[in-house]
Amino acid sequence: MRALYLSSPGKTEVKEIDRPVAQKGQVLLRVGMVGFCGGDLNGYRGLFPLQEFPNILGHEIGATIESVGTGVPDRFKPGLKVTVNPYKNCGQCISCRRNRPNACIDNRTMGVRRPGAMTSYITVPWEELFVSETLDVKALAIVEPLTVGFHAVDRVHVCKGERVAVFGCGVVGLGAIAASARKGAEIIAVDIEDKKLDLARKAGAAHVINSAKTDLSDMLRRMTLKDGPDVIIEAVGSSQTYKAAVETLAFIGRAAFIGYAKTPVDFETKLIVQKELEIYGSRNCNVKIDFPAVISMLETTRFPVDDIITCVVSIDDAGARLADWSNNLGRYTKILVSFEN
Repeated sequence: MRALYLSSPGKTEVKEIDRPVAQKGQVLLRVGMVGFCGGDLNGYRGLFPLQEFPNILGHEIGATIESVGTGVPDRFKPGLKVTVNPYKNCGQCISCRRNRPNACIDNRTMGVRRPGAMTSYITVPWEELFVSETLDVKALAIVEPLTVGFHAVDRVHVCKGERVAVFGCGVVGLGAIAASARKGAEIIAVDIEDKKLDLARKAGAAHVINSAKTDLSDMLRRMTLKDGPDVIIEAVGSSQTYKAAVETLAFIGRAAFIGYAKTPVDFETKLIVQKELEIYGSRNCNVKIDFPAVISMLETTRFPVDDIITCVVSIDDAGARLADWSNNLGRYTKILVSFEN
């Protein structure tokens, strides 16, 4: 079978690999669709410090159980549709000891620091599976990036009635919008692409700002009766959005930062002190909470799954599409690579 490798920055290639066999405690999955994420893009561009080369890409997975090994509970049967927890923590570092494995010092995410899922079959421990009886592999392939947004909302303790600004309306940002809406917050979505702001409205945003066309600070003040947002969730990963979050937050406001800024950020530290801001980093997700929450949301809520998928491509076209995304950032919201016949 064939797999998509990220061989080095700027270079992908398709290689032949052996089909795996489920061992004790493992499940063999027939991969349906796998999403490209922002981490894949930054790895391709040589901007993701955790990316290891060469590596099979892919950790946003929609798949079907093909067979099971010994020692797997009876509820995991061939034919079930699943997604996969792609994170592997060490179990020994301070984060793991304090029940925060998402922030494991030695976390090994599929496609980043161990082989990913962009191939026809993979094996995983049964404990890493999340089943849905109603979602298809396309919807299951966007579960993981949505969980990252859900986790950020929990990290920053969004409450009913608060004004929450989400910077960046990619799939992670849309997850933060959907999670904030479920908590009863009033959401302001910020992006530089009108089509992504349209998606933000469908995900639950009450207001939108195109920061390429208007003054962000002025608009946020107008929309919050001059206070500024109670909460800002940064889902872009740029020095400009990091600075804007600190500058535009309300006094005693809270911010969750998800994205990795690609250049150093020059903060005006007096704003953090004078406003008594609370700053949270947000990494990956709380798997046991966020995966079931997102699956439940997709099963029961009118979330714009089809609208956020820009295109579905084959493994043969995947490398070229990743390169095009690198050159045309605003063109894509989500690229899925299909392994279905």
